[in-house]
Amino acid sequence: MQIHDQVALVTGANRGLGARLVRELLAAGARRVYATARRPESIAPTVAGDPRVHVLPLDVTSPDSVAAAAEAAPDVTVLVNNAGVLNFGGVLDGDLGGFERDLQVNYFGPLRVTRTFAPVLERNAPAAVVNVLTLIALAPVGPMAGYSASKAAAHSMTQSLRAELRGRRIAVLGAYPGGIDTDMLAGVEAEKAAPELVASRIVAALAADETVVFPDDASAGAGHVYLENPIKLEEMLAG
Repeated sequence: MQIHDQVALVTGANRGLGARLVRELLAAGARRVYATARRPESIAPTVAGDPRVHVLPLDVTSPDSVAAAAEAAPDVTVLVNNAGVLNFGGVLDGDLGGFERDLQVNYFGPLRVTRTFAPVLERNAPAAVVNVLTLIALAPVGPMAGYSASKAAAHSMTQSLRAELRGRRIAVLGAYPGGIDTDMLAGVEAEKAAPELVASRIVAALAADETVVFPDDASAGAGHVYLENPIKLEEMLAG
């Protein structure tokens, strides 16, 4: 998809990868980007200050909020489902309330947003949906069991969307980054990619009409392992 002159909407645009995705879409020539967040006042001035950026409130867990956003942004051609939360805990001892929160935001959130915006995208087609997933949607990391499961559900949903939307001229890109150096992983000792690198590679994959992208060096290597031997990746991440 040619990014020039497209109109994008990015969920969770107030910080981290979301803010970088807004900037990369603008750098690629997007005509307008709707930067959305549950608390729109939290979107950085460096993002909101661009005249091509339109700030909108959007709580992906609220049907009313999602419907209002779709009404306010009827010209969207690129939907980027980026908003997410992470609750730590193992599958046997993690807080179930946290697991439910992960599912509400990371799975039901993008599902709800995509369902609501699908008529908008079809009307403005050709269009695209970008789902920001994670490498551990493909094989879990033990201390992030609820997060891994919620993203695995979103991965499956992404595959279903790709099949359902193909005939409507709406492409679907799944992005599977590894660890990113953002607030979400603050304090976690692990290899982390710069969010600007991840954002630039996701936007480049969208422009190249790819359906899957592993947008950093660590996820690219692990993604190669997954494509050859999924159980080997599961064993690697479990270690």
